[in-house]
Amino acid sequence: MFRTGARNLITDVAGLKVGNADDAKLKSGVTVVLCEEPAVAAVQVLGGAPGTRETDLLEPHNTVEAVNAVVLSGGSAFGLDAASGVQAALREKGVGFAVRDQLIPIVPAAILFDLINGGDKDWGRYPPYRELGHAAAEAAALDFAIGTAGAGTGATTAGLKGGLGSASTLLDNGVTIGALAAVNPVGSVTVGRSRHFWAAPFEIGDEFGGLGLPSPLPPDANDIILKIRDAAAGANTTIAVIATDAVLTKAAAKRLAISAHDGFARATWPSHTPMDGDLVFALATGRSGIVPSPDEAIDLYAAAGTTMARAVARGVHAATPAPDDLLPVWSGRG
Repeated sequence: MFRTGARNLITDVAGLKVGNADDAKLKSGVTVVLCEEPAVAAVQVLGGAPGTRETDLLEPHNTVEAVNAVVLSGGSAFGLDAASGVQAALREKGVGFAVRDQLIPIVPAAILFDLINGGDKDWGRYPPYRELGHAAAEAAALDFAIGTAGAGTGATTAGLKGGLGSASTLLDNGVTIGALAAVNPVGSVTVGRSRHFWAAPFEIGDEFGGLGLPSPLPPDANDIILKIRDAAAGANTTIAVIATDAVLTKAAAKRLAISAHDGFARATWPSHTPMDGDLVFALATGRSGIVPSPDEAIDLYAAAGTTMARAVARGVHAATPAPDDLLPVWSGRG
């Protein structure tokens, strides 16, 4: 039986800290995962409308093996500036990939679209995401807020506010796996128009309400409920990080990212659409010292999917109302 880590957050994975920075008036923000030591990293994109920075270098055949941080940001393409702020904060601390006498912080990033959510986006010449990125890096800690926080501040789903979610799982072999998701999909995370989460079969305790699945399923369970039918490509996305303290190669980290996408499919209906930019970064800190056997690797990849599904549900479950919201929060749904 799976059990959570002490915090039920991605920071239960040794070697990681998370920082949030957000602006209530803007209804947007940034979340950064900082690696205490460079972590083996990979990425898998399955949505049709991604927005990314420095993802090509994460492919197993490319040179850089490890990264210093990963950034999730609101702001659509403007939010890619957040990685520059995180880079600046890391460079100030002397952190980065050494090239002779220069240090280059390696900071891949992904963005979600939250420009039309009731927030004030009249920021003038330059968007605020570089400074939000710097602030998020400075705020990095083991404990952090989920729900309406960081990159999840302005996130929305079909019919409900989205949010930033996280979860962790302890495996029998001593390995920890954690997930972090900024939940902003075109689809729905609840069954039909009910309060029951699609991720319910994987819930541990009552971490997102304890309602289970409805029985019988409601007549609208299979309805394709979308945020907006005429959404432009790129207007929706769930961006996420799956992390473990197992010792993985870059290729194995790629498989971890692929497996974590199963969590999107288990938690959101529909997922991976042409109008979503669904993406998962994978990080392996290696701090457990455990190299999974072939059987243990299957367990690890299975847990990647379930942990991600739980993180998605927890992000929506924890969302809180704010002035000028366009959608209600889960806790207010009857």
